[in-house]
Amino acid sequence: MTTTERPAAASPSRTELEELVALGCRVMAHRGLAEDILGHISVRTGPDTLLVRCRGPQERGLLFTDTADVHEVSLEGEGDLPDRVTVPNELPIHAEVLRARPDVQAVVHVHPPAVVAADLAGLPLRPIVGAYNIPAMRMAHEGIPVYPRGVLINSPELGRDVAAVLGDKSACVLRGHGIVATGDSVQQAVVRALNLDALARMTLKAYSFGTTPPELPAEDIAALPDLGSAFNDAQVWLNNVARLG
Repeated sequence: MTTTERPAAASPSRTELEELVALGCRVMAHRGLAEDILGHISVRTGPDTLLVRCRGPQERGLLFTDTADVHEVSLEGEGDLPDRVTVPNELPIHAEVLRARPDVQAVVHVHPPAVVAADLAGLPLRPIVGAYNIPAMRMAHEGIPVYPRGVLINSPELGRDVAAVLGDKSACVLRGHGIVATGDSVQQAVVRALNLDALARMTLKAYSFGTTPPELPAEDIAALPDLGSAFNDAQVWLNNVARLG
């Protein structure tokens, strides 16, 4: 092995994946993306299985998620769940995105108020920021699709519709509802959701002055670096975990 080569990182264990899902739920609630009991994270564990944040009889909300709330089920929602524990009604979001996107390992669904408000106000999430949040700018530059129905995604058919709108993008907006964000890890999917929320909050603030903010010039976009997953996803994730105290 040369000095520039690094050994491949070991895949997270089942226990580690459960903890990542639980941490991701707490991070999103702490940052205001998930109110009360609404929202969930999943991570692929096999060709037809996933770990997902479930609900039980002592539901306390996403901010208080622990590994006891995370269970493995099939893409159809079948599994050996504890008594009175159920999968999310919108499990089809996770199942159909994972079916359609072999590159995706984790799926986030939450209801960020800023994203919902910006879309309902007719304010598209455009690349109006630069170095303020480079990943958010790139996401907007590539295009953030919008699923136009404000319904619960509680059937495979609706899940496939959302997956089709998402296409090959990293995230999409669900009108009057929330967002779907994806990643090759729980950390990346959560950070993408945070970046989307940051862009929406800045969009609302910029438009509040009664003018249309210009998009970032092409030469500025070209000059901005690729921060890479190690810097953006890993360090932003660690920062947000540390905020939990």
